[in-house]
Amino acid sequence: MKKGPMIEKDSFALIGKEMKREFDPFHLPIVKRIIHATGDFQFEDTIRFHPDAVKSGMEAIRRGLDIVVDVKMVAAGINQKALSKFGGNVVCKISDEEVEQTAMKFSLTRAEAAFELILSEGCASNIGIIAIGNAPTALIKTMEIIDAGRFSPALVIGVPVGFVKAEESKDMLSQKNYPFITCLGKKGGSPVAAAIINALIILACEDK
Repeated sequence: MKKGPMIEKDSFALIGKEMKREFDPFHLPIVKRIIHATGDFQFEDTIRFHPDAVKSGMEAIRRGLDIVVDVKMVAAGINQKALSKFGGNVVCKISDEEVEQTAMKFSLTRAEAAFELILSEGCASNIGIIAIGNAPTALIKTMEIIDAGRFSPALVIGVPVGFVKAEESKDMLSQKNYPFITCLGKKGGSPVAAAIINALIILACEDK
């Protein structure tokens, strides 16, 4: 019986044979891992990379910078043991009491409130990557904070899934001039965000 690593290797080989597009060598592992996590080859067509996205993400991981995520499902899917070898952590504040109070006080979603607090001035010095898989409002809030000059992450991963503001928020991100990875359309989700981060961690380990 084949063990996990061999099954994964075979899966990636099969994915490579079925893919129809050619990708940059640094983009290809990310696309393959998304397809592996979702079983959906449509991401070949919808994935979008800023030219500096992968390089910036790898450098942030190697520098030991933290990764902020919108929901616990994204955090749960990230290989935090591998990330910790570089000194970085995964940060998710959506369940914090302070977030709930801020959301109620200012009529924000919990995701908006979490990112407003995390990315507020003086609190974001060790944050390198933002990864959003579920909450379009968190992605929109992140872009507002960046556009206001309050914060400048190494990479924004914005792949929220859904029907309300998800597609629009990803369209907005795809037009930004700072490093991003996104996927157009309604598809996305926590598994996609986690897959992108895990691919970046592997690349950071391999390409030294």
